[in-house]
Amino acid sequence: MKDHKDKSLIALKKARGMLDKIIKMSEEKEYCIDIMQQNLAVIGLLRSAHESLMEGHLKSCFKNAMQSKNEKLKKQMTEEILKVTKLYNK
Repeated sequence: MKDHKDKSLIALKKARGMLDKIIKMSEEKEYCIDIMQQNLAVIGLLRSAHESLMEGHLKSCFKNAMQSKNEKLKKQMTEEILKVTKLYNK
């Protein structure tokens, strides 16, 4: 899962840098379309970070839980995945 967290961290740091740029562009009253394009790029980076984290979670934590005999843990992990997926799709 470390690789997925590393990929996510890179995307999150890039998004943070781009957000600073967007704020500056907005303060300087740059062209709206240019600001929106940068905003969409940040959204893409955040989605990428989320997807990488989800993949890592499914391949490690979730997989281990599903292989256990602990039914309460299995139910909890499944509910967490469903909750995060619903939030992602809003």
